Amino acid sequence: MNPIPITSDLLAVARRVVWFKSPEEALNDPARFLAHVMTYGSVEDIKTVRSVTEARDFREALEHASPGIFDKRSWAYWNLKCNRQPTPPMPERRFN
Repeated sequence: MNPIPITSDLLAVARRVVWFKSPEEALNDPARFLAHVMTYGSVEDIKTVRSVTEARDFREALEHASPGIFDKRSWAYWNLKCNRQPTPPMPERRFN
């Protein structure tokens, strides 16, 4: 996945959707950042991020999603949007 540029618009999105890290830190982990945008972002947030990413980046974020980020609705929507059908199971935490 390509790095996500640090712009004022993307910093604002990162501040909203990854509230527990600094925006710069959030943007330095593109797959996790995109997963948060895909789950918690508004339509405007998606448009902002989409202007600097490609469709394959969203698919890659799904393929490498950490457990606990996506809710069922977002997982189903984005898998459909990224042509991942049938929808694979959501990532799960495993306790040993």
